[in-house]
Amino acid sequence: MGVTHDALVWLAKSAGLFYLIGLSLLVLAYTFWPSNKTRFDRAAKSILDQEDRPCR
Repeated sequence: MGVTHDALVWLAKSAGLFYLIGLSLLVLAYTFWPSNKTRFDRAAKSILDQEDRPCR
């Protein structure tokens, strides 16, 4: 008994779903990790600190 096309499609869809859920959880964990707060705050403020004006 061989593997059918439907079984392979189901396996690929399931594996892709769990891969994307896991990747999303990793990104969220990295974003809200307490030690990254200073890095993100510094990056957000560095844009505002520069005086960016159009050329005249």
